[in-house]
Amino acid sequence: MDSVVRAIVVYLFLMLLFRVVGKRTLNETSPFDIVLLLIISESVQQAMIDSDNSITNAFLLAGTLVGLNFLLSLLRYRFPSLGRVIDGVPLVLVNRGEALKERLDRERVDEDEIISTGREMHGIARLDQVRYAVLEDSGKITIVPARRD
Repeated sequence: MDSVVRAIVVYLFLMLLFRVVGKRTLNETSPFDIVLLLIISESVQQAMIDSDNSITNAFLLAGTLVGLNFLLSLLRYRFPSLGRVIDGVPLVLVNRGEALKERLDRERVDEDEIISTGREMHGIARLDQVRYAVLEDSGKITIVPARRD
């Protein structure tokens, strides 16, 4: 039972940690980020297993983590407000060509990233050609181009 409690605590801690880190960090994975995730997984693995290296304990931990993830997905579905707390909500970064600096700073997104995304998706070269730029809860930026009259 101790392993189950440890797995739940580690899972909730990592969920909170990655929620605090922010959406953009999780969306753009670099080779360094992958190495960091591997190091994190190794360090928390030791906290979960303690000294029990048996296959039974490994199966119990895997089942606990998958079950906890399944339970949270059910709770998100049943209580949408919980989903917004855990996953976040889309956030408007540019409104009618005007960058919302406070939001850009808080999410660590710069105007060049928005223009780059707009260029890739819609051939946009300037911020005033963006009607809306939205940071989705997945960490991706969606661009709605301004109308060309």
